[in-house]
Amino acid sequence: MTDIIRSDLILSRSAFSHIIDVPIEQVDIGKWLFGLREAEYQRCAPPDHISCGTTSTDDGRPMSINVEQIGSGLVVQHYVGEVVGKQRCLMVSTSDVFTPAGRTRVQVIWELSAKGLNDGRTEYTNSVVSHPTEEFLAFIASHGVSFEQASHDRQAASGDHNSRETPLFAESIARAALGQRQ
Repeated sequence: MTDIIRSDLILSRSAFSHIIDVPIEQVDIGKWLFGLREAEYQRCAPPDHISCGTTSTDDGRPMSINVEQIGSGLVVQHYVGEVVGKQRCLMVSTSDVFTPAGRTRVQVIWELSAKGLNDGRTEYTNSVVSHPTEEFLAFIASHGVSFEQASHDRQAASGDHNSRETPLFAESIARAALGQRQ
């Protein structure tokens, strides 16, 4: 399937941060993300997070598959690791969105990053940006919804979701850094 991404349009954008009591040298976001157990993923945004798993693309790049409820949409994300490192992961997905009105697709860019603070703690930031596909624009038009309304609704739902999952992701990363069972 070929998707035409409209990177000139932003459907939603949010970024939230949370400070953890772990030095940056102990943080390994990539290891955490690709070792994340399903139950731990579910604990990071109840009741929205449904399931997760890992695989790889045909060319060997790591993938994180996430299934979650965001607003009224069930979203199946196929995040490809464009950058996978200890202090930064950049994940890009063309995600399937199942809504009460039907199925469509959007691009989601998820950036997980950490920076060390002078006091020995770490600031974790969870950033999510979504762009519509041409298919999405046709889908909303066929249902009489303007891009402005769709963007407003997605921004509210995605921002709410991200604000709740960020501190829980950060604390999960902290537990992993300290070698505590997830």
